[in-house]
Amino acid sequence: MNRLTTSGAGYDLARFPEDPRDPFRAWDAADEYLLRRLEGTEEWDPVDLTGSVVVVGDRWGALSTVLAGHRPVQITDSYLAQRATLANLDRNGAAADSVRLLSARDTPPDRVDVLLVRVPKSLALLEDQLHRLAPAVHAGTVVIGTGMVKEIHTSTLRLFERIIGPTRTSLAVRKARLVFCTPDPDLSRTPSPWPYRYDLPEDVGPVSGRTVTNHAGIFCAERLDIGTRFFLGHLPERSGPDRVVDLGCGNGVVGLSAALANPEATVTFIDESYQAVASAEETFRANTGPDAKADFVVGDGLTRLPPDGVDLVLNNPPFHSHQATTDATARTMFHGARTALRPGGELWVVGNRHLGYHTQLRRIFGNCTTVAGDPKFVVLRAVKR
Repeated sequence: MNRLTTSGAGYDLARFPEDPRDPFRAWDAADEYLLRRLEGTEEWDPVDLTGSVVVVGDRWGALSTVLAGHRPVQITDSYLAQRATLANLDRNGAAADSVRLLSARDTPPDRVDVLLVRVPKSLALLEDQLHRLAPAVHAGTVVIGTGMVKEIHTSTLRLFERIIGPTRTSLAVRKARLVFCTPDPDLSRTPSPWPYRYDLPEDVGPVSGRTVTNHAGIFCAERLDIGTRFFLGHLPERSGPDRVVDLGCGNGVVGLSAALANPEATVTFIDESYQAVASAEETFRANTGPDAKADFVVGDGLTRLPPDGVDLVLNNPPFHSHQATTDATARTMFHGARTALRPGGELWVVGNRHLGYHTQLRRIFGNCTTVAGDPKFVVLRAVKR
């Protein structure tokens, strides 16, 4: 946990789940820059926050916690960001209902007077959220984005200009930058291109040629990523009434493949992204019959599943948390899989060879075998003894 200090107060903040080994803070220079702009400086007057305040993409709830006295609406695609927000509100003595939490799938407010956007890593997610919010923005709305310099590109500014109105940026301070956008109520907008659908290749097992639905913001939303493609070629062949989990499901292609290969299985699709789980459900429903059995869970890994009840976990873990490279998410997923699996149950993982997941799996499970590999990827199998 670290303390964020503003001109008015100090706030104890942490990411979620809180991990003493995690070296990263719950905020960065971009969040601090935006908060200073809202407070006002010699260059700028304070921003009037008495109206409807909407915070988009607040990564760990730092912005929402500081602004809790103004009862903002937070819109995020991240379940973990919502949990972090609630935890940070509590540790700083703010009521849970002082921030209204909406997911990226929820209908946004009808009117927005102050729109604060933490620029996401995914340009597609930014595009989708701006399209959703544009009808609520009016000529007097204050629109400010923030991000680190490496996160704000010409394409980012063009999105604000195309969907909201004329846009300019601030000078960079501590490698952070602000985006100022002036709403144009008369702007002619094209419809949002999301969700995006494409057909899978013809050489990827049971899902060959199937149509995949991708909502904005999920990993590799416009094509099948090469890691998943490699995984699809080496999934286990199983039969019977298995309980299967597609952990970190993205658009659900891996879980769909398991369901098509074994119609008796019940597949649970889990991701911390609301957009991902929505994509997985639409992909599954469009490619299976009415008797196909599946559950769709937005959550923190496998924490919402009872222990010792799963036969097979399939996992392509992310190794980035926003812009930071970290194995913390994979480590959490592996520990969660061991708890959720029944004795004899199996975890199958695909990952970049250089990440060395075999070392973690041997430490957690006591065993790990390599199922397949190429110069870039490996498929690993660990069994709960």
